[in-house]
This record gives sequence, C-alpha cells and structure tokens, in this order.
Amino acid sequence: MSGASAIILFDGVCNLCHGFVQFVIGRDKNQYFQFASLQSEVGQALLRQHGLQPAITPETVVLLEGGQAYAYSSAVLRIMRHLSGAWRWLYIARVLPRPLRDAAYRFVARHRYQWFGQQEACLLPTPALRQRFL
Repeated sequence: MSGASAIILFDGVCNLCHGFVQFVIGRDKNQYFQFASLQSEVGQALLRQHGLQPAITPETVVLLEGGQAYAYSSAVLRIMRHLSGAWRWLYIARVLPRPLRDAAYRFVARHRYQWFGQQEACLLPTPALRQRFL
C-alpha cells in the first residue's frame, strides 16, 4: 500500500455507506484512503481529535485530509476527485452552492436506512483489505 494520506469515516452499519466504501476501494488505485467506522473506538477518537463530537452523527461521511475535516457533500466530492476513471470529474459539482449540495446529501442520509437497510454490526474487511481499515 502506498502512503495513505486521507481517512474516510463512515456509518459502519449503513448498507449505503458500506456500498460507498466498497465503491471507493474499487476505484482508489493509489490506495490513498484508509477507512474507519464512525462507531469504532478509532472513529470516535478521530472525531474528538478534530473537535467534531458530538456535532457529527452517523448520518454523514467524514473525510480527514491534510489536517482538515470535511463532511456531507464536501467530503464526498473531495473523495471523488481522487478516484480513477471519470468519477474524478464529479468534483466539479463543488461550484454548486454548498447549502444546496448538503440539502440533497441530508435528504438521502435521512432515508438511507429505509431505502438501503442496515446491518447488525459494522463492516468487517477481508484479510486483503484489513490494512486499510483503522
């Protein structure tokens, strides 16, 4: 694995979030990202370290990159710019007003369990991927 320099914190029991993590892993050719569940001890410690607790709830993806924390649509767009293929072009959506982007993000987040379900426990990575999970 190359030197990962960004961490994605995600809701470990959300099927949509699990799918998003798998999506990122499959397109993160440079292995730039590491992952931690928001519910894990590591995830909680990182939230405290960045002054995000209790403001951040499991309804958002958090990106920790370059000493900064990004949430909601800003996190997703910044993640997309590091992926292989045409996905990186989605970063251009950052020109849309953040309140509009975040409103769309929160709408999906509010309904994610209804639409995609949830797991009983946090994602357990395969042995091959374990080194990328904190």
